[in-house]
Amino acid sequence: MPTGVILKGIGGFYYVKEDISGDVFECKPRGIFRKDSIIPLPGDKVVFSVLDLQERLGNIDEIQKRTSELLRPAIANIDKIVIVVAVKAPSPDFMLLDKLLITAEMKGLNVLICINKIDIDDGNARHIREAYSLAGYNCIDISSVKNMGYRHLKEELKDHTSVFAGQSGVGKSTILNHIMDAWVMETGSVSHKIERGKHTTRHAELMELKYGGYVADTPGFSSYELTDLQYSELQNYYPEFRKHINTCRFSSCSHITEPDCPVREAVGRGEIDNSRFQRYAQLYKTLKDIPQYKSKKSESRRVIK
Repeated sequence: MPTGVILKGIGGFYYVKEDISGDVFECKPRGIFRKDSIIPLPGDKVVFSVLDLQERLGNIDEIQKRTSELLRPAIANIDKIVIVVAVKAPSPDFMLLDKLLITAEMKGLNVLICINKIDIDDGNARHIREAYSLAGYNCIDISSVKNMGYRHLKEELKDHTSVFAGQSGVGKSTILNHIMDAWVMETGSVSHKIERGKHTTRHAELMELKYGGYVADTPGFSSYELTDLQYSELQNYYPEFRKHINTCRFSSCSHITEPDCPVREAVGRGEIDNSRFQRYAQLYKTLKDIPQYKSKKSESRRVIK
């Protein structure tokens, strides 16, 4: 039976690119998936049966094991996330950037940070590069006005299945238009009053790169919340913390108030960006104050008694 990858799903129909021929078939999933509460996703690798070869119609019979899965957008088997941040218009939302990076770390995805609109930079680009290079992330400068950075970006995307993410208005769709060498996505302008972009991406769709690989866009984020993450696990998703956390004086060190903390000492030496560390402390407190974790802690104490 033929195999392929789901490019997109619309109204219960899924468009599957067959691996050998490259033909795209319109498929419906078998009822067993609905019974098992399994929803096919763009990026899924599937086995399907052909119902009508001429009309390119088929049924999805099997969804192969996923290597990764994102909820927003709902997409599977991504191996790289490209996070786009603009130097201004809109101003960088560093907490959002950090949350997206934490999600990438949780999912085991490769990360590329695109610093966009470099042609209007007033100093933010250098700060972003320095802060996130300390964390070990690869950063590249992008400008559609200067036609800058696109060759490097294409090299980074080649033979990967990548998803673009970032706050509204940072220029993700414009970047995708450039790397696809065609107009493929509607672009939205930025409101100067509130510095938020129009939402132009409405569904997840994999687009094939002619030099190898696939890319997908996401809706622009005005907010983004972490799910299924306990405050005590947060430290594990900061790469710059890793070589320090096992040498803390206290095994349960939060790296915020405890004495003799190697993480805070590294911040003091400039090895960890202080602003990013302060956002870590803020996020730690936010997660710790979530009622579900407070109730779990209380239940644990009752069991011990």
